[in-house]
Amino acid sequence: MRKGRDFIARHGETVFNVARRLQGDHPHTPLTRAGFAQADGMGRALRALLGVRPQLTLWASNTGRALQTLAVLAEHLELDWHAARQDSRLTEIGMGSWGGRYYADIIAEGGNVMVPGGLIRSPPDGEPFADIAARVSAWLADTDEDEGDRLVIMHGVSSRVLRGVMTGADAHPEFATPIAPGLPQGSVVMIERGMETVVHTGSGHAPA
Repeated sequence: MRKGRDFIARHGETVFNVARRLQGDHPHTPLTRAGFAQADGMGRALRALLGVRPQLTLWASNTGRALQTLAVLAEHLELDWHAARQDSRLTEIGMGSWGGRYYADIIAEGGNVMVPGGLIRSPPDGEPFADIAARVSAWLADTDEDEGDRLVIMHGVSSRVLRGVMTGADAHPEFATPIAPGLPQGSVVMIERGMETVVHTGSGHAPA
């Protein structure tokens, strides 16, 4: 296990969230005003915990919404968000032919979008949960030598899988993958030596 702490954040609300459209790995769906407010909430919570200009390695998914969220958090912490490292392995679940479509339309066609407990189901041509676990595990292995604490900005589903892998969560009965409990948009947790603590609970949409 890493010696430092990992602060894993879920980005703020986006225009797709409000419209009830499936985002998945869509590269850029901008934050709403509420999304920016959620990012402010995480920034204030992290500043209260870590202080000004903490020693943090910054990481983010390479999507616009994750980078927008990171920029706000970095401002609160007085860090240079341009120094953040991006990695596509931190991005959201690939939604295949469902990507960008409205939930209501897919449900009307008989598509089974949601799993009990608020987890999104990937379509037949989407990304399997086991593949998400493989890519986030590969990222963990490649960055295991990061020194000290780090802040990672991610997404609803992919962050649940990463947190599940890091904390040794039980495998989901349908997806056979370790998946942590869902948290609302604008939430951040701390994982230290396999133990997770919720640092801030956001005000956004809860399912992922």
